[in-house]
Amino acid sequence: MPENTTIHKRTGTKQKILKISSTLFSEYGYKGTSVRKIASQVGIRESAIYNHYKSKEEIFLEVAKDIFSSPFSLEQDEIRESAMKGKTFLHKFAMQYKLLTFDKRNEKMFRILLIELLQNKVLREQFMSDFHDKNVKILSEGFFIMMQNSLIRSGDPMIISYEFLSTLFYIRLQVTLLRFDSLSTNSLSTQFEKHVDFFWESIKI
Repeated sequence: MPENTTIHKRTGTKQKILKISSTLFSEYGYKGTSVRKIASQVGIRESAIYNHYKSKEEIFLEVAKDIFSSPFSLEQDEIRESAMKGKTFLHKFAMQYKLLTFDKRNEKMFRILLIELLQNKVLREQFMSDFHDKNVKILSEGFFIMMQNSLIRSGDPMIISYEFLSTLFYIRLQVTLLRFDSLSTNSLSTQFEKHVDFFWESIKI
């Protein structure tokens, strides 16, 4: 019993570290956030942080996983079932992406990650693996299933995935740039839906 309690406590502390760190990174940036500041907000000694993470960079990379994670987390059978619905599959994907884009905490972290991507090779590799590769894989499998079932025209599923995903990413970048200058993003609120409509019309049979 004591052992399980300790494990549960450590897991809770680790999650609290990530939550606090995410907030601090969003507010002060990577350089402006110190391990000491994280520990103070969590309510533990600075040395205790190192029981869970080796460094500030490791904490940052762990936080980044949530920001870079695919909006869709589907198993193979779920992808097939969802892709059989054609446009609905793309709409659900785009709406999950939209939620991530307009989430304020997520958006602030995304801004910081864009800066850090140019300076941190490990972060770049994580971005390609956790965000780019996973999204393209899910979309490619979905488009291939649609082709097999004569829902869309035949083509290279990966290229089609790039085409679909790149516009979503660009809209997300636009939102970040506008908010950076404290400008309205209202004009972009319906662009995700419009993109799905336009894209579907261009590939459907």
